[in-house]
Amino acid sequence: MSYPGYPPPAGTYPPQPGFYPSQPAGYPPQPGTYPPQTGGYPPQPGGYPPQPGAYPPQSGGYPPQAGAYPPQLPTGGYPPAPHVGGNGALYPNLQSYGLYPQPGGTMPQQQYPAMGFPGQPGQTMPGYPQAPSPNPPMPGFGGAPAPMPGYPNAPSPNPSMPAYGGGGGGAMPVAPAVNRGFRGTIKDFPGADPLRDVEVLRKAMKGFGTDEQAIIDLLGSRSIKQRVPLCRAYKTSYGKDLVKDLRSELSGDFRSLVMAMLKSPTELDVSELHDAMKGAGTDEACLIEILSSRSNAEIREINRLYKETYKKSLEDAIKSDTSGHFGRLLIALSQVQLYCRRLPSLSCVSFSCSVAPAFSIIINEYQNMCGRDIESSISREMSGDLESGMLAVVKCIKNTPAFFAWRLYKSMKGLGTKDRTLIRIMVSRSEVDMLDIRQEYVKNYGKSLYTHISGDTSGDYRKLLIKLCGGND
Repeated sequence: MSYPGYPPPAGTYPPQPGFYPSQPAGYPPQPGTYPPQTGGYPPQPGGYPPQPGAYPPQSGGYPPQAGAYPPQLPTGGYPPAPHVGGNGALYPNLQSYGLYPQPGGTMPQQQYPAMGFPGQPGQTMPGYPQAPSPNPPMPGFGGAPAPMPGYPNAPSPNPSMPAYGGGGGGAMPVAPAVNRGFRGTIKDFPGADPLRDVEVLRKAMKGFGTDEQAIIDLLGSRSIKQRVPLCRAYKTSYGKDLVKDLRSELSGDFRSLVMAMLKSPTELDVSELHDAMKGAGTDEACLIEILSSRSNAEIREINRLYKETYKKSLEDAIKSDTSGHFGRLLIALSQVQLYCRRLPSLSCVSFSCSVAPAFSIIINEYQNMCGRDIESSISREMSGDLESGMLAVVKCIKNTPAFFAWRLYKSMKGLGTKDRTLIRIMVSRSEVDMLDIRQEYVKNYGKSLYTHISGDTSGDYRKLLIKLCGGND
């Protein structure tokens, strides 16, 4: 029988059904064809047996066929054996040369350079449609190196994609969290040197009079971490206390503002908390402002430094200066892990949770459950320091910049200015969220914080506050 697409060669054995029987002579040597074989082809399961050696370059050979031999079921015989090709590569069987389909498989869709005969470019053989190629590209023979599944530490062929088995590509990237960026107004001054800075301060205070503008320009352009080392550098260079020298040269609210700017954030908070409870009366608003707006890490540092500085814990100081539910609220705020407790005068909600995000959830759930916002319930159910304290806590947690904008507005509203509150907020928030506070101030009160400070303060005090404000809106 003849096969479709193959011309009948002259001088060959007639076709046999099933397989080729053993022949005494085999094919005579012909140019461009297979070398002579002895013994013919033994019975094979669906194809020709592997041959030792490589095929020599051929000028002809069978052209690519769309049909070729159909897949044959195994009928016994010798299994396919590995074959060493002309360039030393180990092939699974002769079918991988692209001439015959694999038993039970399909014809490859693309012939790679290493898949052709030695000395002959690879040929594309049309195979059966919608079938995977039985011969993937092999590393080192013209195909791209491909990772092998199951082999750990396989290098990724594409650096941007992960490889198999935990290879060089790594895990899929995770989208970074949204970051609004720096929202303060005072940034690190590039190239700042503490020794040169204290020299400027020394010249500003030396001789007759004081150059306040030099002090404003220097302190107003240095961040907290650049201002705090100035005291040590001044002591190293001149053997004097910078705070004492500035205190003796300056006066009024300007001096208070400069002293606050030379303290670290924790030192400023501890000093303000102590002064709020010192002497007759208590500045409850200051206590609420600091304790409700600081993070757990900051509260921990405040407790540590307060006890180290005043030889008394912050909790004991609060207990000795406050009482009742308000005192319990302050003690709860002063702890790193706050506790939940149902206040007896408010029947619908539990206050004092461990972290601000959880408290925000409680506030939203309360409004859904009771049908009114929590501020209205606090005003209806509470009074005095407890009411103002609870309202301040809720305002701070719901919108911290708006809370500080409200505190700044209250400090400058009406006759006189609460300069201690103004200084504390302007210094402590200048590197945190002053830009957001300015936006809330304009939105809620109809004029900019810059304008209000300019109209309510004066002199060098105003100049340095304007530096901390950072501009007009």
